[in-house]
Amino acid sequence: MRSHCTVLLLSSLIFAPLTALAADPFPLNAKAIVFLGDSITAAGHYIDDVEVQLRLAGHDAPQLINLGLSSETVTGLSEPGHPFPRPDVHERLTRVLDKLHPEVVVACYGMNDGIYHPFSEERFAAYQAGINNLIKAVHASGAKLILMTPPPFDPAPLKSSGKLLPAAASGYGYNGVYENYDSEVIARYASWIMSQANKVEMVIDLYAPVLHSLAEHRVDDPDFAFAKDGVHLSAAGHQILAQAILDAWHVPNVPQPDAELAKLVAARQSILHAAWLSDIGHKRPGIAAGLPIEQAQKKAADLDQQIKARRDAIRPQ
Repeated sequence: MRSHCTVLLLSSLIFAPLTALAADPFPLNAKAIVFLGDSITAAGHYIDDVEVQLRLAGHDAPQLINLGLSSETVTGLSEPGHPFPRPDVHERLTRVLDKLHPEVVVACYGMNDGIYHPFSEERFAAYQAGINNLIKAVHASGAKLILMTPPPFDPAPLKSSGKLLPAAASGYGYNGVYENYDSEVIARYASWIMSQANKVEMVIDLYAPVLHSLAEHRVDDPDFAFAKDGVHLSAAGHQILAQAILDAWHVPNVPQPDAELAKLVAARQSILHAAWLSDIGHKRPGIAAGLPIEQAQKKAADLDQQIKARRDAIRPQ
């Protein structure tokens, strides 16, 4: 009896309508939500995870458009020794807004913006100015903005690598990170983002949930890490980011969703991510060109039909 009730409960969780959204549907009443960010967003796993849960909850809209770009900043700052000037989101922001006309933009910046140096009031001011300019541009386009904090930088996996540098060292950068970069820089940037709730439509804390989960895992496994290089989260780490977004949007999170459905969603996202990056243009070298947008959209439409068919196939009869 208990097993039968459990199955019914899970089925209702997976396929019940989102009644919690009836009073305040933002942002799920949008047709298109564009995600901007650095390599963490470019990896896209958390966006895939969010889309899977939306699909399971019966939402084929909004379309989630990943425009994350590796190495990007909101400040335009680059550390000495970086192999190329870091791209600045403002270089492409107008094109993004003019071409895609999103109703909602989600932005996640900060990890690269401190350029892996000790805290500096000058760099912090550049970060604040960059975010404020982003707010102005997005709102001027008529879109709404959701700001997300950067996730934490995890120094623990790098302690034996020689890639953590003490105060007053030289050569800080992505290959030689200030040892207190997280606690003195990223934590402060994240706190400031959370304080901007009165300027934007929503703020989402990605920093605290990852830090909390790390602490829990390290009780039993002191060497546990979501990011082996301190920055780029594993798939499990991205699931924590997705959970924070789903919680903020009042969307239920079905644990261990159908693997085939998840694979189809990820394939569609990957095709469109590469295509839109190329179509809109950017200044980050080394990014493989995506398909022409018309061709990518055709492939995406085919995958969309497969996604819907798979969702219907796993729906309880």
